[in-house]
Amino acid sequence: MRITELLTKDTIQLNISSTSKKGVIDELVSVLDKSGNLEDPKEFKQAILNREAQSTTGIGEGIAIPHAKTSAVKAPAIAFGKSAEGIDYESLDGTPAHLFFMIAATEGANQTHLEALSRLSSMLMDPDVRKALLNASSKEEVLEIINVHDQEEEVPDEDSTNEGKVLAVTACPTGIAHTYMAADALKAKAKEMGVNLKVETNGSGGAKNVLTSEEIENAVAIIVAADTKVEMNRFKGKPVIEVPVAEAIRRPEELLNQAMKQEAAIYKGREQSEETGAGPEKKQKTGFYKHLMNGVSNMLPFVVGGGILIAISFLFGIQSANPDSPEYNEFAAMLMKIGGDNAFYLMVPVLAGFIAMSIADRPGFAPGMVGGLIAATGQSGFLGGIIAGFLAGYVVLGIKRLTNNFPPSLEGIKPVLTYPLLGIFITGFIMLQFLVEPLSAVNTGIQNWLDGLGTGNLILLGLVLGGMMAVDMGGPINKAAFTFGIAMIEGGNLAPHAAIMAGGMVPPLGLALATTIFKKKFNDNERKAGIAAYFMGASFITEGAIPFAAADPFRVIPSIVTGSAVAGALAMFFGIGLPAPHGGLFVFPVVEGNPFLYLLAVLIGSVITAVMVGLLKKPIK
Repeated sequence: MRITELLTKDTIQLNISSTSKKGVIDELVSVLDKSGNLEDPKEFKQAILNREAQSTTGIGEGIAIPHAKTSAVKAPAIAFGKSAEGIDYESLDGTPAHLFFMIAATEGANQTHLEALSRLSSMLMDPDVRKALLNASSKEEVLEIINVHDQEEEVPDEDSTNEGKVLAVTACPTGIAHTYMAADALKAKAKEMGVNLKVETNGSGGAKNVLTSEEIENAVAIIVAADTKVEMNRFKGKPVIEVPVAEAIRRPEELLNQAMKQEAAIYKGREQSEETGAGPEKKQKTGFYKHLMNGVSNMLPFVVGGGILIAISFLFGIQSANPDSPEYNEFAAMLMKIGGDNAFYLMVPVLAGFIAMSIADRPGFAPGMVGGLIAATGQSGFLGGIIAGFLAGYVVLGIKRLTNNFPPSLEGIKPVLTYPLLGIFITGFIMLQFLVEPLSAVNTGIQNWLDGLGTGNLILLGLVLGGMMAVDMGGPINKAAFTFGIAMIEGGNLAPHAAIMAGGMVPPLGLALATTIFKKKFNDNERKAGIAAYFMGASFITEGAIPFAAADPFRVIPSIVTGSAVAGALAMFFGIGLPAPHGGLFVFPVVEGNPFLYLLAVLIGSVITAVMVGLLKKPIK
């Protein structure tokens, strides 16, 4: 597709009358709207402003390229405007902008549109093009200049030698302008300097010119110029320069010199667990945990916010949300509706959606949410939500592989039609036909088993759950216990989570107490951290114990596990039930059973931890 199929006489404004950045945006949006290319001009303008809020599209050299990719665009188009006087557009180099190209891309823009838009971005890096456009006196002349320089991108012959090669990755949030301009700026400067360079572009149409593992292995250094997510762990162990995408446009020579001299930190990898892999099995476990934790961490705001609202409603009476009860209170019922009927209702779908998104990126989100909703409404609970998330993620990955060979003209329909349609259908079909009923039976079986446990077995369960909360203080074992507790609350069994919260509060509280009682065994920084740990423990933030455990794991970890296990066992022994999944001391008034006994369980566990730490640690010299 030629650029002039998107840039026409109707979308050219030769003389911009505005004198401000906001005015230029309003004027060009109006040009696109009058030419019939916008469904909703207000929504499109907001998308333009949202992009500007991320980083200015005034790239310097007198050019600004405001752009957005949104469903508010009816048909892909480019608007051009020119100001002889120049306008302060907050450009990267501080100079006034004279040439303005507003790019309007549809949500499902096809590959030919995206390629034309990227060619325009690349074309504007040529000073001759900029000069000619600035001097153009008619719309016909503007179109002729664009046509003359609109050449299909030639794929250069790759240098077969990887030695001495600098690699780069460019990516911007919309992937239709800065991505390609940054790549072209780097390539042009590398050619001028005689630097062997390869650039991977992560645009709207997907990653192009992808870096191979062999190239990465032999690279001198890697430049990552990006304002959005880029796969980084492949660069572990290599010198990596990370900068905003605009920096590659502004100062390519400086970045290339820095790369050639290897003046960059060695990239360590995003996650500690991924740094030491021992074959496929290890990687698979790491991936499973990463995907699960992505779901759990995104679910937690719903748990915390919704849970505390439920707890507040209980302050008006346990039956205060029930219209048939004498305790009924209209405000309490509203809190329960917000926290329980809505925030809590979304927990399982959100858990599944973000697990699937972690596996298959954005296309996995919708199938994961739908699978999670089926799990929630089918009474298969958190176990069903976790399985639905992994199912949806890997189903979408499979669809991606099967559609890899689609013609380029169909690339644009994959994210808006192929992935959601097939992903939601296949995930929903498998959940409804094969998984919901068995998982619901398992869920019911666990509830019945817990209900049937005798006192001795409940104490043992509390001991185990409480200890799990302290083993890794927010890690996978801690999160496994926490997730189990939430599932039990959802099923109507409130005792396990009472043991879990008690066990989670003890580590920071016990260590804070130890810094107060055994001051000579802690340095000044640790005593100050102890003050903060009181508040973190009271709020059920187990991670407050991590600094102490990291400094002295062989003495601290056994102490906090012992104290947490005792607190969990005592919570079970005292018959405490906890209807709120979070909140620490703030939700003690709403527990089932005696809140003072629950507080006693936490205090006993904290004292045990403090005494053990005090006895095991050596005085600071």
